[in-house]
Amino acid sequence: MIMLNINDLSKSFDGIEVLKIPHLDIQKGELVGVIGNNGAGKTTLFRLCLDLLRAEQGKALINNEMIAQSEKWKKQTNAFIDERFLIDFLTPEEYFYFIGGLYGLSKAKIDNHLADFTKFMADVIWGNNKYIEKFSKGNKQKIGIIGAMITHPELLILDEPFNFLDPSSQIEMKRLLQKFNQEYNATILLSSHNIQYVADICSRIILLEKGNIIRDEKEVTAETEIELENYFRM
Repeated sequence: MIMLNINDLSKSFDGIEVLKIPHLDIQKGELVGVIGNNGAGKTTLFRLCLDLLRAEQGKALINNEMIAQSEKWKKQTNAFIDERFLIDFLTPEEYFYFIGGLYGLSKAKIDNHLADFTKFMADVIWGNNKYIEKFSKGNKQKIGIIGAMITHPELLILDEPFNFLDPSSQIEMKRLLQKFNQEYNATILLSSHNIQYVADICSRIILLEKGNIIRDEKEVTAETEIELENYFRM
């Protein structure tokens, strides 16, 4: 089953084409890492897939629903791109209940889902009666990721989820993503500059360069990781 389908999708800023994808299918249950240097088009791709940007041409579909013409895909999708997804004047608890409520989850169901993130929150995020704006960048990152995952979306999109996290939290982030993918057959699309983390957890790696897909590795091996590391050394 195809979860995300892209055809002839392109985006330009100030007359400069920054993304051009003739065709891309992401299957249900895939854990896909999108890598590339700054300006490669990773965030632009994610924003197009979330209808936060409009393409010059082409289309993207989630579960056969045209993203630019339908709202149905939103109940199946959740994402965290950056701090702008957060609501600074809420506490983390208020934010989680608000996000869960948008997806029709009860408080009891949200609490149940939040139990998976106890170690990730590390006794810092929950129960401190502190507004999100007062948290560090690393903890804001955690809050955004948890908010995206607690709704148990069929499609989860995360832009640089390892950013700002300390080493222990990065390792826990890897475990959470793998667990979420395996237990719920969730489709995960994430970007990262950390090739090792991507190679460790992803079943597929897409390499972007100047808005174009130049490699699509559907079988990730130790050799794949070496080849990708060599690409970034060039």
